[in-house]
Amino acid sequence: MLSRADLWSLEDYSVHRASFREAVLAHKKNRRVLIGQHVQLIFEDQTTIKYQIQEMLRIEKIFEAAGIQEELDAYNPLIPEGKNWKCTLLIQYGDIEERKRRLTDLVGIEDKIWVQIGEGQKIWPIADEDMDRSKEDKTAAVHFMRYELTDADRAAATRARRSSLGSRMWPIHQSRLCCLKSRKRLGC
Repeated sequence: MLSRADLWSLEDYSVHRASFREAVLAHKKNRRVLIGQHVQLIFEDQTTIKYQIQEMLRIEKIFEAAGIQEELDAYNPLIPEGKNWKCTLLIQYGDIEERKRRLTDLVGIEDKIWVQIGEGQKIWPIADEDMDRSKEDKTAAVHFMRYELTDADRAAATRARRSSLGSRMWPIHQSRLCCLKSRKRLGC
């Protein structure tokens, strides 16, 4: 969990922002997984969430203690707790009209993207715990997901040569292998 003591003031962040941003973007490279061409998972950790909070404070010019605490309360639940992986699901289409169509096609996607460690069972996500982001006729372009790992899953992640992610939903019905380097950085 992050606290106010972990964050820079707006003034200090303006000094550190460029180097911190560069470091976080490099850090995120091994935490991103594409499923198909338009769906991306970013596996979060304390570094990625700290960056998100610092950016929100900067953009919204939040400097009062209560406002900072609100951001911490909103984003801290996205940090994994050692027994799970947490990620942000992004649905990305450059063309606005195509995005509108696809968000209609992809209703419920946040519940249909699995993780499989080695030869283990598929692990299904718990999605959008803070609020429902899908409607009957359209899903959101951003979802927050949690994968609960058993002790056996965590042990398997340290020794498995591969992990897979995939979906049973059109148009991304496929699996994607993740490299061992990425899994190790996910906290296993």
